[in-house]
Amino acid sequence: MRNTYYIIIFVRIKINMDSKLTLKLDKSIIEQAKIYAESRKISLSKLIESYLQMLTQESLKDRPNSPLVESLSGIIELPENYKDDYAGYLAKKYK
Repeated sequence: MRNTYYIIIFVRIKINMDSKLTLKLDKSIIEQAKIYAESRKISLSKLIESYLQMLTQESLKDRPNSPLVESLSGIIELPENYKDDYAGYLAKKYK
C-alpha cells in the first residue's frame, strides 16, 4: 500500500500574488524533491514553480505563427553559406 501525503505549495502569479496549491504526491517523491531543492539551495515551492513555468513556456513554442509572421517568412533569400560568411565577419570583428 502506497502512502500518499498532501503538500501545499505557494505559486507566484505575474502580479506578484502568491496562491496556494494543494498537490497529492507520493511521500518518497516529496522527500526526494526536498533533497534535490535543498542541494540547490532553493525552496520546494520555487522548484515546482520553476518547473511549471518551464512547461508552460515550452507549450508556447508550439503555437503556430501569426499570419503576419507567416507572410514575412521566406521574403529574404540567404545564400547557402551565410553561416560561414557571418562566422568570418565575427572572427574579423573580434580579432
